[in-house]
Amino acid sequence: MTILRFFCPFFILFFTPIASVQAFTGTYGINYGRIANNIPSPDEVVTLLRAAKIRNVRIYDADHSVLKAFSGTGLEIVVGLPNGQLQDMSSNPDHALNWVKENVQSFLPDTRIRGIAVGNEVLGGTDYSLWGVLLGAVKNIYNATKKLHLDQLVQISTANSFAVFAVSYPPSSGKFDNNVNQYMKPLLEFFQQIGSPFCLNAYPFLAYAGDPEHIDINYALFEPTKGIYDPMYHLHYDNMLDAQIDAAYSALEDAGFDKMEVIVTETGWASNGDQSEAGANATNARTYNYNLRKRLAKRKGTPHRPKNVVKAYIFALFNENEKPGHSSEKNYGLFKADGSISYDIGFHGLNAGHSSLLSLKNINTQGLSQSYMMVFFLSSLIPLIFWS
Repeated sequence: MTILRFFCPFFILFFTPIASVQAFTGTYGINYGRIANNIPSPDEVVTLLRAAKIRNVRIYDADHSVLKAFSGTGLEIVVGLPNGQLQDMSSNPDHALNWVKENVQSFLPDTRIRGIAVGNEVLGGTDYSLWGVLLGAVKNIYNATKKLHLDQLVQISTANSFAVFAVSYPPSSGKFDNNVNQYMKPLLEFFQQIGSPFCLNAYPFLAYAGDPEHIDINYALFEPTKGIYDPMYHLHYDNMLDAQIDAAYSALEDAGFDKMEVIVTETGWASNGDQSEAGANATNARTYNYNLRKRLAKRKGTPHRPKNVVKAYIFALFNENEKPGHSSEKNYGLFKADGSISYDIGFHGLNAGHSSLLSLKNINTQGLSQSYMMVFFLSSLIPLIFWS
């Protein structure tokens, strides 16, 4: 307790809350998917995340065992309202209020829930019955947070796939699909009112796997390449992710929302896949995720929006052995099911995390002088700020 009191001004300097609600406070986050029967417990996951200094986390539901495990950890989490509940939440405001009470309010403030993702890849998806209820669900969930006085703490969003775009290449031609637009525009109008970003699931891997003959893999992997030139923007792109983000900005501008921020809510590269999935291997997955981590650490924007620092949640924390679909769907994890690393991009596995935490505990019990503890504390905090 003495150490915490000593460093109180330092905490105020770096962690004073900002006025507007913001679910993503760093640049690097991760998606914690759990469609698997062999992954570590939520308590072990907390150990892994803290050892890796990953602070921003997204889950696809509001599982109480996860929310309890995250209590008191300082990790910032976005919970998900699954697509299967959208119809109910849209038609019944009381159900939305109860959902927020049970899955958000009851865990605050100890569990730092900072966002609610209402549905995932709804617009542009194949379940057309959900397109018309998404906005109603978003509004009812937001109104519930407002009624509970949580609207300045918890941000509301929904993630979109590239299926919402009619055109995305070159980036300056980005435009929403006509069928999607009638649902997208009122949704964006509401998000603009409440200060929410446009959330994009962007996968250079999927683009490359779909057309390996015409896409330079180095362009998809952030590796040295001639890149592309956008004649309308008069800009050069040396990697595909920046181009995908700027295509989203272009579509937003075309729709009249040129002030809205784009956040990447999913991106990653499969370390294994079916024979038909070009590029799905561990070498490419390591290259993409290692280079992406370096790119995000620079805290820079895209060619078209250089002042808008790119933020991205990586997909995913673990390989998930029960996911349906192509083999690639099961093999996006930075970590294997046992908590060991899938490939080395600078993180340590669960065992290394345990040992490092034990080492920290041992050092703290050896009665270090206050001045030495200050140096130790600051040296451990700086990487956390840098990578989070």
